[in-house]
Amino acid sequence: MKIHTLVLLLLATAALAVFTTVQAADLGSMPDESFFPKVEFVFEERVTLDPAVVQGQTAMGHRQYIPITGGTIAGPRLNGRVIPGGWDYQLRYDGGCGTLSADYFLEADDGTIIHILNESFSCGFAGPDGQRSFFRPRFEAPEGPHDWLTRGTFVATLEADSSGQEPGQAPALRAIRIKVYQIK
Repeated sequence: MKIHTLVLLLLATAALAVFTTVQAADLGSMPDESFFPKVEFVFEERVTLDPAVVQGQTAMGHRQYIPITGGTIAGPRLNGRVIPGGWDYQLRYDGGCGTLSADYFLEADDGTIIHILNESFSCGFAGPDGQRSFFRPRFEAPEGPHDWLTRGTFVATLEADSSGQEPGQAPALRAIRIKVYQIK
């Protein structure tokens, strides 16, 4: 046998062994806990906002956008600031569901500029029925110390930040907090 044929035969045998092992469990059966994804908290953003600019009811639903005016980032894996100038585009459908697409930039403490696109589809926010909204942030960082953000998979939660609210004034959303977790 030539060496190439022997190598191919060994690879095919190894692939068959792996395939046979995967085939042993019933389809849809609960996997072993060691296969469950884990999440790791990586940072939190406090994003400051201007008032919503409301387009109103369209054929698609109720459309508005919220200008992002800045903010701060703090956490075990990333610290810095939210660069002013991004947008949070929102579309609310009849029935309470809607989409969010926030497109903005972060600046890490070392000066690295990182693009973030934070998207979600949700039907209600945390309330009496316990619904929560989760977001899918996607990052684009230059090669270097923060490129782990580009390669990673993340999930985030959002909550209103009422700090700095003037007593006696009608509540206005001026900031939000976004907690970002990496799926491992």
